[in-house]
Amino acid sequence: MKNNDEKFRRWAVQRFISGESACCICASLSRSRSWLYKWVDRYDEHDPLWYQSRSRQPKHHPRKISTEVEQAIKMVRLHLYNQDLFFGAQAILWELQDLGIKPLPSLRTINRILAREGLTHKRTGAYVSKGRAYPKLPALLTNQTHQTDLVGPCYLRGPIRFYSLNTVDLSTARCGINPSSSKSGQDIIGGLWEIWKRMGIPDNIQVDNAMSFFGGYRYPRGMGPLIRLCLHNCVQPWFIPLSEPWRNGVVEWFNDHYQQRFLGKVSMDSTRALKAQSLAFEQRHNSKYRYSKLGGKTPLQALRASQRPLRFPEKEQAPEYPMKKPRRGKYHIVRFIRSNLKLNIFGELFPVAPKYQYEYLIATIDVKEQKLKMYLDKTKVDELPYRLR
Repeated sequence: MKNNDEKFRRWAVQRFISGESACCICASLSRSRSWLYKWVDRYDEHDPLWYQSRSRQPKHHPRKISTEVEQAIKMVRLHLYNQDLFFGAQAILWELQDLGIKPLPSLRTINRILAREGLTHKRTGAYVSKGRAYPKLPALLTNQTHQTDLVGPCYLRGPIRFYSLNTVDLSTARCGINPSSSKSGQDIIGGLWEIWKRMGIPDNIQVDNAMSFFGGYRYPRGMGPLIRLCLHNCVQPWFIPLSEPWRNGVVEWFNDHYQQRFLGKVSMDSTRALKAQSLAFEQRHNSKYRYSKLGGKTPLQALRASQRPLRFPEKEQAPEYPMKKPRRGKYHIVRFIRSNLKLNIFGELFPVAPKYQYEYLIATIDVKEQKLKMYLDKTKVDELPYRLR
């Protein structure tokens, strides 16, 4: 078939050059005029192979990664490996971002390059961290530390859109659930207030870096609704490192449990039913589920065994948003210092010394003193003025 096509091309062009009309040539060969003119234009008396087909592959690939970026990926991966650090695609992407590489490749592209270059082998032996251990919060006593997360948007029939504020006490595994129609400041305050009325007020609360919690990047020192509520009630908020959701692993696991065992199984078609069923699921979890870490006890049995008195909100109604700015208290931001040597506090960047590279620093905001204090483990390493808005 290929030989016939090439034969027809040479024959058609020769007839056209001899003066035969395009109409007659196309009719005899059952070809279109565009086909004929294509090969007439392609004809080159100095190229003996002009009639052969050419590759249709694009000569220009606008999305093809450059050789420089590809080499940077391989060099960064080698550097991380030699430093005995994590060297997966996400770690490589962070390093490329710190180096100012543009355009940044996707995680899929990095994985594809690593696979093509045979750089996907695992580190031999156990991973040994070069930095200090992650600063874990105390969780031996009831309500020493709560982990809280916002799940959503979720949807019911209707359609009904909602968010669920989920909290877990690390000591007793008790949970608190509060659904709301939005993630506004008032819903965050009201949701935590309702949970505290049932679980008690914790000493520490650990959350991720959702803007609903800290307020927003426009006013990073404005103290968002969760921070203000906590400080007014003698609770210390802790914000986990950016892009490390596993640091809130207990509540993240509970979120999966909540979605599979509750949203995936319980039929609800109204906001009223959602609230009633959420409370029923919370009570069922706390009174029925048994945990090996609790010695086979349920969360409520662990609570009774702890015999620690609980502290509850003094008022029935939640405070109104926006709340007044607290005058005392502390809140903490945990950050992993990468190669750019910057401490990121809700979008504001503060320089740190090179010796703290690849370490977890705790940035403590002292509201009364209006200062930012940096800690490595429990040792204070720096102190800066930090005027709150």
